[in-house]
Amino acid sequence: MPVNPPQILLREEEVEFVAIRAQGAGGQNVNKVSNAIHLRFDIGASSLPDEIKTRLLQFRDQRVSDDGVVVIKAQSHRSLERNRIDSLTRLRELIARAAFVPVVRRPTKPTRSAQKKRVESKVRRGLVKVLRGRVSDL
Repeated sequence: MPVNPPQILLREEEVEFVAIRAQGAGGQNVNKVSNAIHLRFDIGASSLPDEIKTRLLQFRDQRVSDDGVVVIKAQSHRSLERNRIDSLTRLRELIARAAFVPVVRRPTKPTRSAQKKRVESKVRRGLVKVLRGRVSDL
């Protein structure tokens, strides 16, 4: 059963936000408002535990650069503040994915009684299917 990782706190000074122009149609408002956010998070300089840093750097994720910086672009909302919250949420999800360590499964062998029960149930099931056949005339 997987265990939830402990809550990881992100410091405000470790995350850098840059307001940029959003892509796509915007009508007359597009020239006045920069409503997209670039979030930059330096993994190496962060206060995260070393094992989480290592797992984040090993991710095959396009958001993690070769320099070890996570770059997230959020532009799905019209509000700059909602895009900021969205980018932070996505960063937290990425870190939570790195913090989760799956339990290593050790292969086991079924017991002799379990094997015997399995074969007996298969034989019983086969007999039921044989009895469904056509009744022959004698």
